[in-house]
Amino acid sequence: MYQRFAQAKADGPISRPVLWRMLVTGVLLAGLPFLALADRAGIVIQSTTSTANSGLYDHLLPLFEKAHDIKVNVVAVGTGQAIRNAARGDGDVLLVHAESDEKEFVRDGWGVRRFDLMFNDFVLVGPASDPASLSEAENVRDALVRISREKALFASRGDDSGTHKKELALWDAAGIDPSDASRDWYRETGSGMGATLNIAVGMGAYCLTDRATWISFANKRGLKVLYEDDPPLFNQYGIILINPKRHPHVNALAGQKFIDWMIGKEGQRAIASFRSGGQQLFFPNASP
Repeated sequence: MYQRFAQAKADGPISRPVLWRMLVTGVLLAGLPFLALADRAGIVIQSTTSTANSGLYDHLLPLFEKAHDIKVNVVAVGTGQAIRNAARGDGDVLLVHAESDEKEFVRDGWGVRRFDLMFNDFVLVGPASDPASLSEAENVRDALVRISREKALFASRGDDSGTHKKELALWDAAGIDPSDASRDWYRETGSGMGATLNIAVGMGAYCLTDRATWISFANKRGLKVLYEDDPPLFNQYGIILINPKRHPHVNALAGQKFIDWMIGKEGQRAIASFRSGGQQLFFPNASP
């Protein structure tokens, strides 16, 4: 077993599926139960950045790991990248916030079942001077029309994340194609939420962000929330077990235990109890 591992390592980087199969082979040859390994080996969550950057996992994972003795590792990327990673089998559980894409992921056979997990909302932030008068907007459509009409700087993640997907849907509903103004007043950063907010701070630009990241963001300086509390800004998170029929190396037993804990009473209470600066960042709404 060790010789095979050493040779494979010498030949180049070892993918997670290959490494998993080699480990399982070694365990079976040693006569150890496969399911025992499945729990001890831990799981990988392909996750959106907002859940990681907000500190939610720092709050949740120690509680789960203590209860189940299952190590959890998080890969925090934009939702689009997380879904692509999961479709390749690079993980065991998917936790993101783009409901239509999540349902497509399951329909296409990459995931077993999608569960609602929790929600919060998006907000439009911008400079306190508010050159586009977003604070006077009647609705989010009006807010975006004002930005476009005034050609006010707008920082977009531009990274196929859940926030970027929501932003594009809002522009579309407002009848505006912001790509026409790319590199003019509409600036695509291709970066995560924190980096995009930092760029918005530096430029004095408007930006769409999830509220959890905004509350946790330390470099607000001249930026403030200028538009909020509108139904189209609702932000739902879902959780899915990656399909072991597509990727046999998926740790389905431990992955499902994590999902059951997250959508069960303990996990939902833990989500509700998470605070930053005294404010609740996520609101559980699972229906097991």
